[in-house]
Amino acid sequence: MDLNYEWRGAFTNAEANALHAEAFETRVFDESEWNWEQLTAEHSLGWVTARFDGALVGFVNVLWDGFVHAWLQDVMVAGPARHHGVGVRLVGAAQAGASAAKCEWLHVDFDDEHRPFYIEACGFTPSSAGLIALG
Repeated sequence: MDLNYEWRGAFTNAEANALHAEAFETRVFDESEWNWEQLTAEHSLGWVTARFDGALVGFVNVLWDGFVHAWLQDVMVAGPARHHGVGVRLVGAAQAGASAAKCEWLHVDFDDEHRPFYIEACGFTPSSAGLIALG
């Protein structure tokens, strides 16, 4: 599968919302509910897009603290593109983008079922973390 990966690649809200709905098995949000272009512009260090024949088939958002910590949010791969290394390459491109921005740490939170992907395939080191449900 020959894909094009781009740090801060162009995307539309409709594309991102459709990919998010597929990746997380949820409904498609409209722009008034979830505006990816606005959210990434206001809160992200960057993001990585993956395209196949012009279609958005992968996306990861890279948030940061404005200094040395960055973290992955919403690693998304379209169904037909899964199990071809797309997610690993998205994370690698995100790592390169955060490193180029002089970040010293790249964090990720995940459910246990995704441990093989993040720890074994992407090379993250296990660490302890905490979580508080706010609602």
